[in-house]
Amino acid sequence: MEKIKEIIRAKIKTHSLGEIYVLLSSMHPADLADLLSELELEERALVLQILDDEKAAMVLQEMDPSDQSLLVRFLGKERSSQILEEMFSDDVADLLGELPQAEAQELIDLMEEGEEVQELLEYEEDTAGGIMTTEYISLEADLLVEKAIGHLREIAPEAETIYYIYVVDKAEHLLGVLSLRDLIIASPHTPIREIMKTKVISVDVDTDQENVAKVVAKYDLLAVPVIDQENHLLGIVTVDDVIDVIEEEATEDIYRLAGGIETEEEDHLFRSLYHSVRARLPWLLVTLFGGILSGSVIKNFANILNSVVALAYFMPLIAGMGGNVGTQSSTLMVRGLATGQINIQSVWRSLFRESLVGLSIGLICGLLVAGVAYYWQGKAILGFIVGTAMAANILSAAAIGTLVPLLFKKIGVDPAVASAPFISTTIDITGLSIYFTLTTLLIKNLL
Repeated sequence: MEKIKEIIRAKIKTHSLGEIYVLLSSMHPADLADLLSELELEERALVLQILDDEKAAMVLQEMDPSDQSLLVRFLGKERSSQILEEMFSDDVADLLGELPQAEAQELIDLMEEGEEVQELLEYEEDTAGGIMTTEYISLEADLLVEKAIGHLREIAPEAETIYYIYVVDKAEHLLGVLSLRDLIIASPHTPIREIMKTKVISVDVDTDQENVAKVVAKYDLLAVPVIDQENHLLGIVTVDDVIDVIEEEATEDIYRLAGGIETEEEDHLFRSLYHSVRARLPWLLVTLFGGILSGSVIKNFANILNSVVALAYFMPLIAGMGGNVGTQSSTLMVRGLATGQINIQSVWRSLFRESLVGLSIGLICGLLVAGVAYYWQGKAILGFIVGTAMAANILSAAAIGTLVPLLFKKIGVDPAVASAPFISTTIDITGLSIYFTLTTLLIKNLL
């Protein structure tokens, strides 16, 4: 890639634009997009000027949204509108959504298919309508297979996918669906109505994009039709867009889990700083006050610690193991809730399973740490206290790590944001309370 980049720059200096075209025209659009990302803005624009409209559109679709908007502005309205004409409507809508409204409208006015893009821009960004494309294939139910195949040859180049053919009536109501394979193997004189499947998996135009992705994944679809409340076919969401949604949602969840901002980039440093602090501080304050409460628990048992200093040796171990187990359980719950594998109705099953896991891990770790305590300090009762506290804390940590995300989900708080700080604080307090309560009960034997 580095070698090609240097060749391009050398050809630009000598104005050998035809040679650049020959060099790049055979490259895959994704590879070409990666190459352009390493060039200066003027060099990228020049390459897109050289390429034909279709190739330039394919390359532009593969680039990052921020790079797309910069290039569109740099290329100018006329050239940009020519390239946008060759792109799928959903990709154009996404690109124009990154531009100021006035600039986007000027480009729409220059496009022949501008009305379709305008309609897509009116839907909420993170809904089925916001990510759907209007380049799909639909046929009327009474059309014969022979004529349908002929019609398909004419319109297929304009469609984003031809694997599914949607069957509609004259008012564009969705009646059924059939695959390209179904159409090819059917008798030429058979009406489409007789070979279509009437039970169509579809999503409403206002469905959240994350739920659209779940539908596509659940039913192993290459595309899912988007309808309105009157069952009019409005567009389709293809699997490549679903992959983008999954990546976007996973990235968003990771940012939230880390207590960061929800977007990868912010236009202004101080705005970014403000959002980061606002997102993290409230839950870190929970941890701060939880630490103070943990300190209060230790203070209440100061006399016991003074009597048996060895008890302090195992406090970080008990708290740390509980925190780790709680984090593991909460991570599984947050992921399960996000993917739809776990819901509020299955709470008891999830709690029972994680409690069994916590009990098993607790018993194993408890026996190990009990043996270490006895070998280290030579007191069997100390080993019993430490081991029992470890097992009980891990069991409670697994239960807390399971319940807290479910509770937050129930009350409408994002589990990815709130779970980790709350769980770590709760487990610290619970673990220390179990440890010192058990010690208090057995202090005479320990002394």
